Amino acid sequence: MSKFWPLIKLLPNKTNFTFVKYARLFGGLSVLLVIGSIFFTVYPADNKCGGLTCGVDFLGGNLIEMSTRPEPVDLAEIRASLNGMGVPDAQVQSYSVPGTDPTGRYHAMAKFGNIEGATATETINQVKAGLTRDLGSQVQFTRTEAVGAAVSGELLQNGIMALVVAIIMMMVYIWFRFEWQFGIGAVIGLFHDVILTFALFAVTGMEFSLTTVAAVLTVIGYSMNDTVVVYDRIRENLRKFKKMPLGELIDLSLNETLSRTIMTGITTLFALIALAVLGGGPLQPFAFALIFGIVVGTYSSIYVAAPVLMIWGVKRGAKDEDLKPIKLGMASRP
Repeated sequence: MSKFWPLIKLLPNKTNFTFVKYARLFGGLSVLLVIGSIFFTVYPADNKCGGLTCGVDFLGGNLIEMSTRPEPVDLAEIRASLNGMGVPDAQVQSYSVPGTDPTGRYHAMAKFGNIEGATATETINQVKAGLTRDLGSQVQFTRTEAVGAAVSGELLQNGIMALVVAIIMMMVYIWFRFEWQFGIGAVIGLFHDVILTFALFAVTGMEFSLTTVAAVLTVIGYSMNDTVVVYDRIRENLRKFKKMPLGELIDLSLNETLSRTIMTGITTLFALIALAVLGGGPLQPFAFALIFGIVVGTYSSIYVAAPVLMIWGVKRGAKDEDLKPIKLGMASRP
């Protein structure tokens, strides 16, 4: 097996990329991306979810999934039917079903509020009856869901709280395992990954739901795992090379962990791409969020979490002098 290994390796055994040399450039790019992501995520501010397209989980309301097979789904006709019934805030879109309808030709999803004076159950029953009348008896309802406004608000608060608590716990873990400088670097990297993932949903208009929150939490875990690997190697090299400049030491550590980072990311992406292509329906936003998060998390481990250490400097050991901070992108090499 070993003789075939060189044929499938993506990187040589030893690399010598100068990551720190471009830390200032990519650091500035990351700042601009974060600022833009915050804008797209919170604008418009008067919306409950800002720029995110929140699902029924967070906004409250009703959801019906239907199939019009063997006739192709007519989204305009469904919208007209809902508007004719006086259904508020109606949103209609097609969705794919792996194996039976990969193009989304025969399946549609409708989201709407409650008809005035009617409960959620009464609204759903009226909508089903109206759609059957307008679309024909071939329409089949495959899923119905109703979430009250109070429940959706609580779910939104709990989802945000879960993200905040996860980031804080990660920072505390890094702080105790390494030093406070590492903890701050890890949190900055995590914030970078989370806000950019939010922006993905704001820009693309993909539905943001509880499933998406689970995806973001998974991204936090993956990003932190990658950051810990890099930090652990930096800590080992701090003990091993006591006179090496910090910039060179970070470059060395990143190069030593690069092959592991890339191979782990690629194998994970293979599974997620299959899930995105074949999963369909509610699983696609989950898969796309993870794919994007893995790419961004790998980038942040290299160009956010590690270079941040150069701003404050780190200690080589209890009996050694501090490794003083240096200017980003100014590391010298012999």
